[in-house]
Order: sequence, then C-alpha cells, then structure tokens
Amino acid sequence: MQQGDSLTQFIIEEQRKLPHATGELTLLLSDIARACKAISQSVKQGALAGLLGSVGDENVQGEVQQKLDVLSNEIMIDALGKTGHLAAMASEENEDIIPIASQYPKGKYLICFDPLDGSSNININMCVGTIFSILRCPEGVENPTAKDFLQPGTEQVCAGFCVYGPSTTMVLTTGNGVNGFTLDPGVGEFLLSHPNIRIPEDCQEFAINMSNMRFWEPPVRRYIEECLQGKEGPRGKDFNMRWIASFVAEVYRILTRGGIWSYPIDDKLKAKNLAGRLRLMYEANPMGFIVEQAGGLISTGREPVLEIQPESIHQRVPLVLGSKNEVERFVQYHKEWDAHQQ
Repeated sequence: MQQGDSLTQFIIEEQRKLPHATGELTLLLSDIARACKAISQSVKQGALAGLLGSVGDENVQGEVQQKLDVLSNEIMIDALGKTGHLAAMASEENEDIIPIASQYPKGKYLICFDPLDGSSNININMCVGTIFSILRCPEGVENPTAKDFLQPGTEQVCAGFCVYGPSTTMVLTTGNGVNGFTLDPGVGEFLLSHPNIRIPEDCQEFAINMSNMRFWEPPVRRYIEECLQGKEGPRGKDFNMRWIASFVAEVYRILTRGGIWSYPIDDKLKAKNLAGRLRLMYEANPMGFIVEQAGGLISTGREPVLEIQPESIHQRVPLVLGSKNEVERFVQYHKEWDAHQQ
C-alpha cells in the first residue's frame, strides 16, 4: 500500500492476504469508518448545533454524560446494528450489552466501543475520539450474552481508534502492524497518511496526572522522581512531561513520537473500590493491541494487559503503555517493590 491510498483499498488488500476471508470484516470496518465520519462532523459542529454541555444524567460509569456522548453512542449503534456483520455490541455508555434487533441479520463478530473518549474535553475544544475492539462471536452462539464478550485482548481480530482534532485520523490494526488514515473532507474518504507506525523503544517524555502523586505506590513515585531529576539523576537525561487527559490523544502522540503514559492504581482509586481508571474491554485492550503491534508495550505495572481474562464488560485496570524500554523499567520497579514486601 502507498501513502494516499484509501482505507477501503487498504482493507480490501488486507483481505486478499487471507485466502479464507469472507469480506465480512472488511464491510464492518467500512461501517465503523462511516460512523466515525458522522461523529467527526458532529464534534466539529459543536456549539453551532447546540451539542455542547451535559444532558444532566450519569452513565453506567457514574460519569456525567455530555450531549455528544449520547449522540456518538446513538450514531455507533445505528450504524453498526443494522448491517448484519455483528452478533452484539457493548458500549461504555450502556450497562448491558446491546443485542441486534430481531428484524436484522446477525454476523459473526462482537464489538466493544467507547463512542466518545475524552468527552470532558469537548467544552474546551480539545481532542476527543472513538475507540473500538472487534472480537469473534463464539462458534454456535446465536444470541450472545455478556459472557461471550469476556475474551482476553489476545483474541482481538481488529482494534482501532479515531481521533477528532485539527484533522480526523483513524488508527487501525488487524494484527499485521499499525496504519493511520486521515479523513480528507474534500472527498469524504480516509486516506493512508501514516503507514507502518512504529513506536521508538526509548523516549524522553512521560505523561501522568501529577496531581495524584501523593496517592501513588512507591514504584510509580520512584520512576517519576527519576525522570524529574533529569541529567543530574540516575537516568542521565532530561525528560519532558505531557498530560492531555484524553486517552486517544495521549496514545496518538505516543504512536507518532514515542513516550510513556500511565494511569496507575493509587490510594484514591482504592478508596473508591476501583481497580483502576481505564476500562479493559473497550479502552485498554484495543489500545494495547495497537501499541504492541507498533512495537510498544502495555502493562498494568504487574501483568500484561492483553493476557488478562476479563470478568465483566466494564472492568477497570491500571495502565502503563508506550516505548518498550521505558515500560519495562516501570514494570521492573514494581517487581522489585513487590519482592521487597514479601
């Protein structure tokens, strides 16, 4: 594939590499792309269409729903639920899985999605995005339940996200590397703009919510304090810090120039009986698949994210991801601390 080729051309070429491919995944990805174009347009209209602000309700996560959260969720469900490529859906905004209506045909895939990640940034005109993870529906299952979604990240068929910023860009993996496609508004098509994305193994940039520092575990504090000491410290080099508070924007930055990002477990989360901040099924797993396909690494700090056996659709996990050597160091500090506690 060459830079400038369309997303449609790309996924057709990928399909041709698989002799037994039916084309169903290709059509599903086309449906997702169409939904992302519609969400992108709604995000751009913002206040002009009366789409900013909250609706006054909370979602299943206990988070205040923004108007664009609700609209984006409706767009995804409407675009994907009638095409015959899915057996069921799961969304951050819905407590239970979303079945395919009986009047529509069912396909062989399941999808988990966050329709609008980073929606707290909408009112300040910052980047937001859509994240999705595609799984196979277990063979012989005609009416999937939540249990059928509970597959480890290693079982993902495809994962991607679309970031709505100065440009609209979709990043995608089907297990054969990572590619980015930018929406050309003139032709209404995603075009290959970032072929074969690779994350550098080393970096000098970290991203973490420093306001939580007093709640961190010692290995996290050790890692960040060493970064802050710069050339004079044990790392022997200066680090820059970034924090956007939009997961899609953070991961996109790491994909394009490297870095390490973390939202670790801390005492504040534990006090709320939360195992982490990010959701495993539709945030951590798809981003982890993408990051590792690009040569990076993802972990909870103590175990590989993609190997976790999910227990629920909305399960939360602590996360660290990014440049391989930095994530390995972060994990090593946890191993040393845990060994010291035994």
